[in-house]
Amino acid sequence: MAIKLLTVSPAQKELIDKAVALGDRYTKKLGLLTPPAYLKAAEDGGLLAAVEADEVIGYALFGLPKRSAHIRLAHLCVADEQRGRGIARLLVDEIKARYPQRLGIKAKCRRDYDLSAMWRRLGFVPHGEVRGRGRDGEILDGWWLDLGHPDLFAEVESDALLTVTVDHGVFVDLRGRADTVEAEQSRALEAGWMTDLVELAYTPQLVHEVRDTTDTAERQHQRAALTGLRKLAPDPAAVAERHRELLQAARQALPDLTVDAELQRGLQYIAETSCAGLQVLATRAPMLARLADVAWETARVRVVSPATVTLHVDELRQAQMYRPADLMGTEFRSSEVASGTEEELVAFLHQSGHDDGSAFAERLRSLNTDTVAWHRELLRDGEGHPVALYAWALDGRTLVVPVLRTASHALEETLARQLLFLLKRLGRECGAEIVRISDPYPSEAARVAAGDDGFFEHDGRLVALLVNVCGTAAEVETAAGGLARELTVETATLQAGMPAEVAAVVERAWWPAKVIDSELPSFLVPIEPRWSTELFNVPAMLIPRSDALGISREHVYYRSSGRRGESVPARLLWYVSKGKSAVEGQMVVGSSRLDEVVIDTPDALFSKFEHLGVYGRAEIQEAADASGRAMALRFADTEIFPRPVTLRRLISLTRELGLPWSPNMLISLSKISNELFQAVYQEGHRTT
Repeated sequence: MAIKLLTVSPAQKELIDKAVALGDRYTKKLGLLTPPAYLKAAEDGGLLAAVEADEVIGYALFGLPKRSAHIRLAHLCVADEQRGRGIARLLVDEIKARYPQRLGIKAKCRRDYDLSAMWRRLGFVPHGEVRGRGRDGEILDGWWLDLGHPDLFAEVESDALLTVTVDHGVFVDLRGRADTVEAEQSRALEAGWMTDLVELAYTPQLVHEVRDTTDTAERQHQRAALTGLRKLAPDPAAVAERHRELLQAARQALPDLTVDAELQRGLQYIAETSCAGLQVLATRAPMLARLADVAWETARVRVVSPATVTLHVDELRQAQMYRPADLMGTEFRSSEVASGTEEELVAFLHQSGHDDGSAFAERLRSLNTDTVAWHRELLRDGEGHPVALYAWALDGRTLVVPVLRTASHALEETLARQLLFLLKRLGRECGAEIVRISDPYPSEAARVAAGDDGFFEHDGRLVALLVNVCGTAAEVETAAGGLARELTVETATLQAGMPAEVAAVVERAWWPAKVIDSELPSFLVPIEPRWSTELFNVPAMLIPRSDALGISREHVYYRSSGRRGESVPARLLWYVSKGKSAVEGQMVVGSSRLDEVVIDTPDALFSKFEHLGVYGRAEIQEAADASGRAMALRFADTEIFPRPVTLRRLISLTRELGLPWSPNMLISLSKISNELFQAVYQEGHRTT
């Protein structure tokens, strides 16, 4: 009987159950995945089953991360009695055939399983190694299967981890000596495929509970096991105040709540997580689960089950890495570093390696006396505390950054990402074609985020290319190749018609490049002036807001739920649709990259995208249509045109290209040709 390869849908519950049963036979090798994880994979199109005689004899469970162009292979499972029939190859080849637009397939496997020959037969090549987080600290080999696209971009993604605090119950599940059925959900956090996505951490409250463990052997075992998790030490005074706020909110929201030791412990976990600048607390405790709404509304901490972390790791990770809503709630101020204040800054900014405080201060002073006109910029938060420091100067066509540091701060990751894009934008405005971060010890937050922006290591420093070309693949490749030759590094060969996913990665890594003859589509998005002002400050606010960090890198825009051919990824042109005068509206003001489209209820969308700011629940409800649903467009890296393109000029450009024009294009989101995008984009950046 022939083997059938089926993409399992959520409705095919019998097939899902059979895949779960097969996976459960091999949990020691595969790592545990709970049944909801299989269902979520099916919902996302990531469960492929090999079926024979109505039985699942093998399956592949994989993810398609929205912010990366690779495929994440979590499980590749074939029944023992079916091995030797080429089923694993059938599954892998089918994934390749269904997702040829992706850069490649990533997998992880314990080294001691001795399966390297299998991975090589399937076409995978070794791709580094990491230490797993299981009890025995096993080594995991990374494997990569290239799908034939420019491999230069395979690493264009962040190394940042989702940091999750755990309560004592989850910690005992992971590190306690006893094995229980209830612990299985927690142990999914340590599955091999999660190793480079999640970091587990503990707060002082967990240490207190370890100390209170009565069994001496178990207590000593747990105390020793703490070394495998990241230690957090939030400010005790801030924790006490947050705990007080949480207790007050809990009493109001849950009047029948008994204020006992269990409640106090739960609130302490939430308060410590919040004051450590984190947003995810994993627990199986019913009391903490009852406090989930209070935790989010009061402390911006998501109290979730371990299973929720494994199911939603990508979106939780993204929400942690970039939180512009919190940036907008803080008034940041930027100023030049005054001469003589260098020693003061050492106390606030992380030092690492051999760069001690005195050496760092001396290096800062040298930037003030050097023959080069260095700009030394200090960023302070609303309370006047230094939170970031960077210095830069233009050296020919290279923007050199000898200092890039961020201080320990609840928004450190967000600040680092904002500053990286600010530097690329600054380089473009200055006419630079290369950004070189020559700081030998940049902040860790900036270093791990840099890959997402196309920075790569060159002579021990982080470097990015600024390819200021909106043209064909050949034109973009020629420009990038010239810059790469100056650095004596290899560049990628780009082909016309490259898949949208690959083109989006190229355009992110080589920003502001635009590959017009790729399959990456373009859309024109009408937006009312009030939202254009909120999102982009165009038209400008009457009372200017702080622009110390520039406009937020990532935003979300809401509209009615009706589909207009949207696809992801894509490019967007923003058309301010109306205004009191020609000055205020009826012009294309900028462009962005579209990263995600979600249709759901206003409440669900608000919960998912609240960290991106601007819109409240009421505004999303206003955007919803008669179905009670709205569409969210998550977009990033907006460029505001130096010269807005008027409606008259937009119509003229459309007709010059021999394309049809319809006023309906200005009513709702509309797909446009890449040629029109190119013409409008170049018009918006025209200098004469």
